[in-house]
Amino acid sequence: MDARDIIKRPVITERTTELAEDRKFVFEVDMRANKTQIKHAIQVIFGVKVVSVNTLRVPARKKRVGKHVGMTSEWKKAIVTLSEDSKELSFI
Repeated sequence: MDARDIIKRPVITERTTELAEDRKFVFEVDMRANKTQIKHAIQVIFGVKVVSVNTLRVPARKKRVGKHVGMTSEWKKAIVTLSEDSKELSFI
């Protein structure tokens, strides 16, 4: 798997921008990717040193549009902690 296939997009919310002050960044990642693959992909794409990676699966939720009921997609989230000497990420 290529590094750009593993990292889908950064998750930018009010809470994740507060986490960025502690050098923690949140990404949506491929469901099949493990922590070592995510760590390697972040280091290759952004050129930073990763200290730790925490992952979690965000479950699907029921959504309604009028009388039609459906489900959102399940996705995987990775919280990446950078080392103190690594540069700041520029997407926020």
